[in-house]
Amino acid sequence: MADLARAVNIEDLRRLARRRLPRAIFDFFDGGAEDEVTLRDNRAAFERVRLLPRVLVNVAEVDTAVSIFNQKASLPLAIAPTGGISAGRPGAELLLARAAKACGVPFTLATPSAFTLERVAEEVGGRLWFQLYAVRNREFREKLLSRAEKSGYEAVLVTVDLPVSGKRERDPRNGFHTPYSPSWRNSRDVILKPAWLLEILRNGLPGMAHFEGYQFSTPKGTDIVTAVGREMDAGLDWEALKRLRELWPRKLLLKGVERADDAARAAALGCDGVVVSNHGGRQLDGATATLDALPDISRAVGNKLTVLLDGGVRRGVDILKARALGAQAVLTGRATLFGAMAGGEAGARRALEILSSELERAMQLCGVRSVAEIGPDLIAT
Repeated sequence: MADLARAVNIEDLRRLARRRLPRAIFDFFDGGAEDEVTLRDNRAAFERVRLLPRVLVNVAEVDTAVSIFNQKASLPLAIAPTGGISAGRPGAELLLARAAKACGVPFTLATPSAFTLERVAEEVGGRLWFQLYAVRNREFREKLLSRAEKSGYEAVLVTVDLPVSGKRERDPRNGFHTPYSPSWRNSRDVILKPAWLLEILRNGLPGMAHFEGYQFSTPKGTDIVTAVGREMDAGLDWEALKRLRELWPRKLLLKGVERADDAARAAALGCDGVVVSNHGGRQLDGATATLDALPDISRAVGNKLTVLLDGGVRRGVDILKARALGAQAVLTGRATLFGAMAGGEAGARRALEILSSELERAMQLCGVRSVAEIGPDLIAT
């Protein structure tokens, strides 16, 4: 078991996860599309931002809590959807959901997860959101909405930046596919990861629970990651989104928005929020860093929408910067995923503890006593 107490930042958890996982699986989580320019730039955008802290403010006590959709969260943060993660640690979705519940933040379940949305709701509960992949089979995706409603999910995030899958070049080089299975190409790496291998032998290789029985349009023999990617509805448009808005009675967000005009149109259509996202740099390489896209979107929609941001969040001060530039909260996928891969539920909790303590310290050093006090005046222009 990894010594989580020695992990002082998210990068430490990333290194522990890398040490534990076969290369093919770690690269699937860690990598991006093509030359990974956008993957790197998501992180670099936060590093480019400089702060103008206030001084002589009584910050003996600060409050990191915030209201997200009129419910309190302990941090301006939710765990982002990440698919196929039980290949790295069996039960990873449940572990992350439990960590989110314990910390008092929402957890987002991905469509390509190893556990059904009903099981996560029954076994864990808490504030649950569901990420909807808009596959071509409209009856299938509408049934998922109905199931999410019956299971008490608070919000649905419709992924809109995935008409086709991106070209993630680490995966074919590593011979990676899901369900993951060792082969001659990766057998040496698997043998050298005994902790991971023993867990997989004990629990079996995970599948994608929501796609059990799904009639894929791709030929037999195509691995499921490729098959799911080819099932994305490239014809998804604003008219189709209206239908989803009519069917879903709770909070509806568009995940994958980087343009102000798209955000404004989402507000006009009746969406409750947008996630400024480029899919973590995993789809279109060369897309704008999400933090760079955020201010224009925030200005365009004002208070009409809840604006969230994902991509590149690795530090508590990143949460402060995103909030100062117009996001009500952030979604973090890889940061908590690295924690779960390194140390299970305890590792995911450690990731959230790190981000929470760093945010609290950044607030004190910037002279703000509550999240509500974080504003654009803290940004050096």
